[in-house]
Amino acid sequence: MKKINVAAAIITKNNKYFIAKRNINKHLGGFYEFPGGKQDVNETLQETVIREIKEELDVNIRVGNKLGEEHYKDEKINVHLHYFFCTIISGAIVLKEHEDSAWVTKEEFKNYEFAEGDKDIISLL
Repeated sequence: MKKINVAAAIITKNNKYFIAKRNINKHLGGFYEFPGGKQDVNETLQETVIREIKEELDVNIRVGNKLGEEHYKDEKINVHLHYFFCTIISGAIVLKEHEDSAWVTKEEFKNYEFAEGDKDIISLL
């Protein structure tokens, strides 16, 4: 199974983090995640996260420092996840693919069930 690069946005505002609940009909559906998506050919990871967040949440973001990376593989996917700190520079969030979302503090992460990979990166925040 081919490994796919995925770029994810850790969007921050007022000491809170934006998380979104995956569509129930998708792989790992129902779990919360830091939104993002698959890298296209000839696209940097930063370009990927900007494009994906515009597609999924209809906002424009500024990409900051990279937080870290995680690898996750199961019977359906093999992904190399790249996490970037991001801030919204324009627009208001509209959920186009997710079922729910929340702005949470570090202490509130424990109240949500996260997709594999994303739950591991939380320890770095």
